[in-house]
Amino acid sequence: MDPNLVQFKKGVLELCVLALLSRSDSYGYDIASRLSDAIDMGEGTIYPLMRRMQKDELVSTYLVESSSGPPRKYYRLTDSGRRSLDVQKSAWNDFTHSVAAILDGQEKTR
Repeated sequence: MDPNLVQFKKGVLELCVLALLSRSDSYGYDIASRLSDAIDMGEGTIYPLMRRMQKDELVSTYLVESSSGPPRKYYRLTDSGRRSLDVQKSAWNDFTHSVAAILDGQEKTR
């Protein structure tokens, strides 16, 4: 895989997780599967990120009993997580529009 693509994905991973959790609470494997399907991110990158996001109070957790094994740890977006999503989403949109303009030869000149 192109090293640049790997860095692009790592840079946007937190934003993607926040966006997924803004729609519904979810457990780690489900988050990893959805990200794998959408942007081809491996499961191993998700769990350290989830721990950091919990430490940073962007997400909280709770356990849900499972009929097929031990309880699952679900992640829920906190108010801080929602604010972070809004800020990151705005910054991402501004950034990608600027990059697209440069790529298309439409960049603003000073």
